[in-house]
Amino acid sequence: MWQPAYLASGALVGVVIGLTGIGGGSLMTPLLILVFRQSPVVAVGTDLVFAAATKFVATATSGLQRRVDWPVVGRMAAGSLPAALATLYWLKDTHDPGPEVASIVTRALAVMLLLTSASLVLQPRLQTVIREHALRPGRWPWLQPLATVVAGAIVGCAVTLTSVGAGALGTVALLFVYPLRLTPGRLVATDLAHALPLALVAGAGHAVLGHVDYGLLVTLLAGSIPGVLIGTWCAPRAPAWLLRGLISVMLAATGGRLLFA
Repeated sequence: MWQPAYLASGALVGVVIGLTGIGGGSLMTPLLILVFRQSPVVAVGTDLVFAAATKFVATATSGLQRRVDWPVVGRMAAGSLPAALATLYWLKDTHDPGPEVASIVTRALAVMLLLTSASLVLQPRLQTVIREHALRPGRWPWLQPLATVVAGAIVGCAVTLTSVGAGALGTVALLFVYPLRLTPGRLVATDLAHALPLALVAGAGHAVLGHVDYGLLVTLLAGSIPGVLIGTWCAPRAPAWLLRGLISVMLAATGGRLLFA
């Protein structure tokens, strides 16, 4: 399936990932559904394996391991991985998904895109508000670990169902629960370290269920790898606020299109 359109799409998403760090699921999954008319479940499954591959490369090459807060990753995974497996169990009979399942996945994806768009626009203000009103471990020492597990469960369900959420929801959740413990660099590294096993588990589950188009996957990866390199090279030369604004508008428009389709 070495179609130029798929190669170009992979390259485009790769460039955006390299420029902004925004997860490919926010772009690739709606692209596969709206433009290439893939089944929502197949689009999500293929993108999850695509995301697992790109996140593995990013984790291996970025040197983030030294900044990862592994206890926090463990707490998030304690909630997200069981939630991912539970969501996969719900999807187990959808090798040929009916309209009801496709509608649920599409609507959930639309909501996640709108939340991601809002988080990009409100990120500076959101960080200030969260740091002012976030949880403080000194008052209820048991609440912080519990909140982390619950947040992980929500992220795990969202990612498995839509392939979106590990970055948008995960970062906000970690910032809220650990406003002082996680500096910006540790926040990004910890969120990425959690997103990798989640994408692996969710992607493997979708693959077992037959929701992955491997020919499409290889073509997308072939286009995305040079795209990521180009985007990374261009990132220091492009205004981050402009890129995030454009991506936010695009995600909002796509989410609205899916929601009211």
